[in-house]
Amino acid sequence: MTPYSLAFYMDVVTTGTVLGLRPTDSPDRVAEVLGSRFGENSFDKHSMWRDYGLVEFFWDRARGGDPWKGHHFTLQVHRLAHRNRTLAGETLRDRYGRFTPRLRFDKLRRLLERRGVALVEVPDPANAPYYRTFWQPDSKVAVAVVATHGEYSTPDRLRVGDVDRIIAPMTDAEVEGRRARAA
Repeated sequence: MTPYSLAFYMDVVTTGTVLGLRPTDSPDRVAEVLGSRFGENSFDKHSMWRDYGLVEFFWDRARGGDPWKGHHFTLQVHRLAHRNRTLAGETLRDRYGRFTPRLRFDKLRRLLERRGVALVEVPDPANAPYYRTFWQPDSKVAVAVVATHGEYSTPDRLRVGDVDRIIAPMTDAEVEGRRARAA
């Protein structure tokens, strides 16, 4: 058994879901699984995200009265470095136990490789040289890793090699676009 939060991250990267929640699931479905304790945010009537601490889900819609369509989710792993033991939320802690303040990418990658789950590095021109991005082609999950420190560019509490965030989905088209911009 993989200890603590590593099992959670491995599940997310392998499946592209959070406790079975897909990036396209509705706000009601996400609340059904993760609970009603969240911060709700919006820039306008066309976009919304719910912040569950470690996990954020995002939705958009064409018009104000239309139903929300799931867009993506992000695991804000860097927030754990503040050592708030409740940040992961009760639902995740009940399932996976304690969450450590940092996630070392090398350890995550090694455990995923043992399961036959490969991560491929993709260019990240918008965040270079501070971050490197790795992608799991089957689940469409991206993992952003601190590559070098930069004042105002990377979290002070993270070390080089720590995972900053995990995002899903990163589509094939987005990966190809990044490769084209980097060429």
